[in-house]
Amino acid sequence: MTSMSRRTILAAAFAAVMASAPLMSAANAGDMRIAFGDLPGIESIQTLAAIERAKERGVNVELIVLNDEDLAAQAIVGGQADVGIGAPYTLIQKAGVPIRVFAQISTLRFFPVVNSEFYKEWKDLDGQDVAVQARGSGTEAVMLLMAKNQGIKLGNISYVPGSEVRRNALLQGTLKASIVDAANRRALEAEAPGKFIVLPVEDLGASDEALFATADYLKNNAADVDILVEELMKTAREITENPAVAVEFRNKYKLLPDLGAEADGEITEYYKETAAAGSLALNGGGADAAADDFAFFSLAGQIEGDPASLKVADFWDVAAIDRAVAKLGKK
Repeated sequence: MTSMSRRTILAAAFAAVMASAPLMSAANAGDMRIAFGDLPGIESIQTLAAIERAKERGVNVELIVLNDEDLAAQAIVGGQADVGIGAPYTLIQKAGVPIRVFAQISTLRFFPVVNSEFYKEWKDLDGQDVAVQARGSGTEAVMLLMAKNQGIKLGNISYVPGSEVRRNALLQGTLKASIVDAANRRALEAEAPGKFIVLPVEDLGASDEALFATADYLKNNAADVDILVEELMKTAREITENPAVAVEFRNKYKLLPDLGAEADGEITEYYKETAAAGSLALNGGGADAAADDFAFFSLAGQIEGDPASLKVADFWDVAAIDRAVAKLGKK
């Protein structure tokens, strides 16, 4: 299935859900519908564990997997979900509904990968097709920024949700240039040594995944939001201190069962690398994270305006992370 047909099917499915909106009741107090705009994988264990812990504390979380950040964002705007996961800066500037980021989950750690039979360096991608996660995603922003910095113009950009899906397409030869996360970069190196080249990227401190919701939802559901934010901070801190905890989370909550027990070693290695890079947000982000995001997404062309003139309050609601840091302490 091509990325376009996959995207069309997902959009049609979302349209069907939206069409039935009048028949759907709003979330009750204590309920939280989270739109996950990606295919959950190894990199999702921290977030999934935090959600399970929030459930243990009485928040009735429904996880809605939409496989596409665009659809997750639309779900928030359309009222079909309460909380989204992504980096919705373009949406915040353009949507009529006031959307706010309220906690950073992790910073960008993506790896542009090319088939060495066709490309060797960034310059070789001038005019060539590439594949990224979704429109407006961090993967697209990385590709656009690097193309800009390298003085090249990319060809067609395809949207292929799921880092593992893109890895398999690279292995099968249906993609020749794409971008993957650390776990799938290592898998490519192990499964096809020497076949792929990881292109260099500059240091990136911008958000990969963050939580966002409407201003009204954050105001009216502060207690539930606080629980989720606290659990995200706690899981991030525990994994950063001891990456093997990610495997404990996976086994305790029976996360990603389709991967099998053999994935435990890969999970540990992934979170060792992630922890060493300081990618997990120990204090939820806030003003410092917003400044990094403004600089990055502006350079990538995904938000408009001088980064120095953009106001944190126009994009973020930091109340929940401030309360969580006051309770848990700062790391």
